[in-house]
Amino acid sequence: MKHVILKLASIAGAALTAVSCLDFSPEKQLSDTQVWDKADNFTLFADEFYEWTSDFRASTSLTYMNRVADGPHADTRSDLMCEASINNFSAGNNSIPSTDENYRQIYKRLYYVNLLLQKAADFEPQSDIAEPMGEAYFFRAYLYFELVQMFGDCIYTAEPVDVDNEILYGPRTNRITVIRNCIADLKAAVELLPDSPSADGRLCKNAAWAYLSRIGLYEGTWQKFHNGDAAASSEFLKEAAEAAKEVMDSDQYELFYSDALGGRDSYRYMFILENVQCNPAGLTKADNREYIFYRRHDETLKPIGYNITHAFTEGAIRATNNLARIYRCQNGLPIDAPGNTQWMGEAGANTEFENRDLRMNATLLMNGQTYWTNDTEYRTTWEADEAGKTANRRVNSGYQAYKWATERHVQDESEGYDYPIIRYAEVLLNYAEAVFELNGSITDEQLDESLNLVRHRSNPTMTKLSNALVTDHHLDMREEIRAERTVELAFEGFRIDDLKRWKTAETEMPKDLLGIKYTDDTWFGQNWNNMPYSTNSEGYIILYTGREWNERNYLLPIPSDELQLNPELKQNPGWE
Repeated sequence: MKHVILKLASIAGAALTAVSCLDFSPEKQLSDTQVWDKADNFTLFADEFYEWTSDFRASTSLTYMNRVADGPHADTRSDLMCEASINNFSAGNNSIPSTDENYRQIYKRLYYVNLLLQKAADFEPQSDIAEPMGEAYFFRAYLYFELVQMFGDCIYTAEPVDVDNEILYGPRTNRITVIRNCIADLKAAVELLPDSPSADGRLCKNAAWAYLSRIGLYEGTWQKFHNGDAAASSEFLKEAAEAAKEVMDSDQYELFYSDALGGRDSYRYMFILENVQCNPAGLTKADNREYIFYRRHDETLKPIGYNITHAFTEGAIRATNNLARIYRCQNGLPIDAPGNTQWMGEAGANTEFENRDLRMNATLLMNGQTYWTNDTEYRTTWEADEAGKTANRRVNSGYQAYKWATERHVQDESEGYDYPIIRYAEVLLNYAEAVFELNGSITDEQLDESLNLVRHRSNPTMTKLSNALVTDHHLDMREEIRAERTVELAFEGFRIDDLKRWKTAETEMPKDLLGIKYTDDTWFGQNWNNMPYSTNSEGYIILYTGREWNERNYLLPIPSDELQLNPELKQNPGWE
């Protein structure tokens, strides 16, 4: 790790900046003595941290930032989505890299958050720098959590140590200790951050509570299902439930919903909100109280930089039959539940969409459904009933994605919607899962104040998840909670991490990636004379086969150059 953490005698060479309304990036160089003698300069220093978060795509070589196309968290590495070429991580045939920029850069960034906290200890009055201190605590937890998710145990230091420090040449710290430190940092952040959300996207107390609910749930379930420390599992699940409840009880956030749009379209339009006309109701980002922490974008100042509309609606991103089958019917039942009369099968091009959770059609286009593109065919009047210009033809997997696709006229890669790092719906789902896994049960009242709110945003008449529903239809409450999470957060970069922490990747990931159940060429439009895929014995298109999952795949391998520099790191199990 000698080349990982840079020894800085001063930060004169570190770029720091004045804040724009969208971009916390460095501009002005300051000497060491100048940086730390004024409260405003602590804020300037912390501005840089906001450029380190997850996004639609990685703006540097750090793939962990990329939640859409590829990266350790991307759904292309899971069973819900694929691209034209099989993803090596999804296929289970990734290998030990000689170097890993994620590993290197996260430790470089940890140097900076630790440096701010070290300098803050000598500043008076500390009340003047409370907010940047809180931000540093938050981002230290954020960065260490990234390391734990990718590599498990990791070297932990709360000091801005130089390259010769013996800490950097010792063994890794147990992940339980690292997560406890992350939780302590987030609680410290709560005490320092502003009470209320800001208009400029900076952190507040509830952002720290919300992120704590994610971390606690992740590690609590990891320890539970990987035969880890049972006491630690309960500890972390309790932390997750309590942190989520803090956010729920604050009344600062709510699920995005508009009567003018209705349930299905409220869900869909939330992800493409911009500060120009982008939906029939004329709603903008200011109307969205669901995003708790987000990466900000703007068409002019900071466009997404990824051809997201065409990637999803034109079939570059290929949803799978596995996702399609997870959506429940309006009666709350899985499609394969005995006696489920609402399941209409797959005999017709769109019969599988009938009587289903409306998020299915908010996320996936039906065959023949009209939609808009962002270039030659786009909305013009914004009347609610204005018909789309292009009729969907089921190509590739047969499941074209609808989520993340704009309807307005905008240059490719210039869409300006924000990326939700954490939103209120996730917090509600974190609460429901944490309560269930902690207690082995969940009351109907707890479901109604969490999971069922999420379900009913898009489906106001859908049957609630309840203990009676589970009992009467011989369902599994755990599976129903997981299914709700999967469909609500689809294409947001959660699925592969969920499969890992649940320890179900070994079951789900070796399965073939399937498309629609094929009937005839008319499903694929006039341009296809012959269906270009083989099908399995049940008639489903086979997108990719031969995928594998070994126990070692639950963690990424430590890059070989780091092991050469520090043999005490030791390689993750199965990668030796």
